[in-house]
Amino acid sequence: MDKRYFSKALLPIFFIVFFISCLNAQNGVFNGRITDKKNGESLVGANIYLKSDMSVGTVSDFNGYFKLSVEEGLHVFVISFTGMKQIEAEVNITDGGELYNVYQMEHFSAQFQEVVVRAGKFDKSLEEQTVSIEVMKPRIIDARNTTSVETILNLTPGLTILDEEPQIRGGSGFTFGVGSKVAVFVDDMPITSADAGKPDWSLIPVENIKQIEVVKGASSVLSGSAALSGAIYIRTVYPGIKPTTKVKVYGGFYDKPSSPAEKWWSGINYLGGVSFLHTTRIHDGNTDLVVGGVVMTDRSYLGAPKPGPYVTDTTDISDADIVNKKARVNFNLRRRSKKYKGLDFGINGNLMYAKTSNALAWLDDTAGFYRGYPGAVMLSNKTTFYLDPYLNFYSGLGIKHQFKNRIYSSNNEANNDQSNRVFMLFNQYQFSKNFSNLGDLNFIAGVASNYTHSHANMYDASGSPDNSIWNASLFMQIEKNFGKALNISAGARLEHFRLNDSIRDTKPILRLGASLKLGQETYFRTSIGQGYRFPSITERYIRTSVGSFGVFNNPDLVPETSWNAEVGIKQGFKLNKFYGYLDVAVFYQEYQNTVEYLFGFWDSTYTFAIAGFKFVNTGKSRITGIDISLNSQAKISDNFNIYTIFGYTYVMPVTLEPELVFTNDYNPGGSTEFSYETTSVDPSRNILKYRFLHTIKLDLEFEFKRLSAGLSMKYFSRIENLDQAIFDFEDATLASGGSMQAILYRNYFENNNNGNAIFDVRISYKIGQYHRIAIISENIFNKMYSLRPLKAEPMRSFTLQYTLNI
Repeated sequence: MDKRYFSKALLPIFFIVFFISCLNAQNGVFNGRITDKKNGESLVGANIYLKSDMSVGTVSDFNGYFKLSVEEGLHVFVISFTGMKQIEAEVNITDGGELYNVYQMEHFSAQFQEVVVRAGKFDKSLEEQTVSIEVMKPRIIDARNTTSVETILNLTPGLTILDEEPQIRGGSGFTFGVGSKVAVFVDDMPITSADAGKPDWSLIPVENIKQIEVVKGASSVLSGSAALSGAIYIRTVYPGIKPTTKVKVYGGFYDKPSSPAEKWWSGINYLGGVSFLHTTRIHDGNTDLVVGGVVMTDRSYLGAPKPGPYVTDTTDISDADIVNKKARVNFNLRRRSKKYKGLDFGINGNLMYAKTSNALAWLDDTAGFYRGYPGAVMLSNKTTFYLDPYLNFYSGLGIKHQFKNRIYSSNNEANNDQSNRVFMLFNQYQFSKNFSNLGDLNFIAGVASNYTHSHANMYDASGSPDNSIWNASLFMQIEKNFGKALNISAGARLEHFRLNDSIRDTKPILRLGASLKLGQETYFRTSIGQGYRFPSITERYIRTSVGSFGVFNNPDLVPETSWNAEVGIKQGFKLNKFYGYLDVAVFYQEYQNTVEYLFGFWDSTYTFAIAGFKFVNTGKSRITGIDISLNSQAKISDNFNIYTIFGYTYVMPVTLEPELVFTNDYNPGGSTEFSYETTSVDPSRNILKYRFLHTIKLDLEFEFKRLSAGLSMKYFSRIENLDQAIFDFEDATLASGGSMQAILYRNYFENNNNGNAIFDVRISYKIGQYHRIAIISENIFNKMYSLRPLKAEPMRSFTLQYTLNI
């Protein structure tokens, strides 16, 4: 879009406004700025309106400023912002005069500080959004000794992190994190690798998180191809008026597992680390600097394999090789130009080294529950860095230009010939404008490009270990407020993909949404949108063995699409000293060419692997359900508060084509036709594989003066269905006469698949103004459990944490 075009188009309007203002000599100007009293930061989107006439009003801009033409006389203005104490300001406007005031707003609850979200592309309060969004704030992140962001995301209603893969409302089964249907962003930059479609959680600076926004439902129009089921936006902190320094040191250990699992280590199975964060404004207050980092080690709750009859070179892995280590340093640098008003620019960066281990399967389902299967333990040493140069320009007439870029490189040295080198180049330009003359119509449009090159032998099924994928997209969205109650949004996106310059696909997608304020703190919303996801390099071309089973390539995999509709209501409430928000949403999502990660016998010669996993298009599917969340605080007294986060999600994921034969396998004991009915353990209800129908999330925190105590609970109902081939493969390994180490799962599934409730507890005490000490225990009842086939989840752990916050 050309800025001059809009200037010329609006020039006649400015002359008319100026002429009318000259004729009306009875007006004055009321302007000022809205800030957060606690940290001095600008509040974006604060409402300023005349108490006697709500149609006379405005909202604060990106820097917290507002300006309003008002008739002369004595007026009372209401200033409101979500989570803040409302201000009623009495002002006297004089004929032709101008009044300037700064208003500092106070929080009425630490639980509801500044809940403004940008996941919908526009800075809007949570209540005005037209899609379901959950927001997590730093309080709970700090309280739980969060070392990796997925552990806190697992407390979010409607969201489950299963084996590093984010799943929203049952949108996918398990895929070892590959081909995620949920897009992940840090400060609007993608953190999902384009070669595997897998979020790299370890890159996210947990110590510097301001808030997390989880968008539920198809979000491809707003967030790109990966957001078929939703998106996660992580916002980081920028400096306030005063510098801040935060240091966290922690140490702990894993406890002895419950019977029949055996303790595999001697001594202490330790974990520990240190993180730091410093924010400051330098150079006359116009330059922001944020520096953070972490060093950590984790001996791992999973031990090395015990060599069995089936021997590969990976049986030489020792318990010392399993230790996980990470070192990361990151920075954000931003400069506000003094010469050019509205211009800011900067660069963000991240450098990380990580030594990790991951077991794809357990040794067995009893004594060896917490040991890996021979050949199925992956070790890697990964070095990653990226630089993100950017520029923002806020010109006149409510116009904003944004340029974002990323240069990314990673080198992953792994066993099993699974090493990978990746280079990515991301560029995006975004234009936005507020048309105040059209009743505050907001418009955003942009173009993005994402190029990724990968070198990996495990992808040579394409014909070469070198593969590249390029994604170009055009997007736009408009939002319009009608009065103070109705907000309507509409958007469109055009996605284009090229894989190795041979496979191409282009897809337009649309969305429409609305929110309506029905009463005081009662908000109704509805939305409908399309989703689209192009398969990653990994899904099409990976071919690798892990012990006696493998992962198979599928070059014929095609993109999956979806459409999603939902209706929701958010109700604010205050019952004596208990207040907060209750949100209820009913949703419907339908998929075409659904991509599932299925287990089967894919190689008739058995020269590569006997059986294993493969990404397959399985036809049409549908997911319906209900989402309920509660976010509240009880202020019992000035010194005693209770904070609550609660969520319940019910999903009914079903196939719409249970008899569709979508591929073939070479199962020696059964049919070669691969359909839902022939491959399911329980096809009676058409329920998709590897899903939980019910999930419950709960976090309670009690705060009394300097002491606080908390309890978290996660509940996952039983897995309703899975691949019959997993049982068939177990039978094959047991019948091998000792040539293969047995894969054991059937007994565990039949006797322990009853749902899992996991409890974590914590207690902390604040010492003086700057110090806090905490004790945290995860899986306090030491439950021996699994959420996906053949994968053990951690036993009980204890952690001691010290935090310095200046």
